[in-house]
Amino acid sequence: MDVSIILKIAGIGILISVTNNILSKSGRDEYSTFCTIAGIIIVLLMLVGEIDTLFSLVRGTFGL
Repeated sequence: MDVSIILKIAGIGILISVTNNILSKSGRDEYSTFCTIAGIIIVLLMLVGEIDTLFSLVRGTFGL
């Protein structure tokens, strides 16, 4: 796992947090919820490749 993916996830988290605060202060609570869900989906899509690499490594280690 590379350090850059951790920094990307942290950056997305900070961006989503700031956007969420701005939207909820302006009375757009529905949009802030959608923004949070979109951020979670983006991070999960980024992690799919890493999870695939992990499973391949486990399969190779145990010879499955």
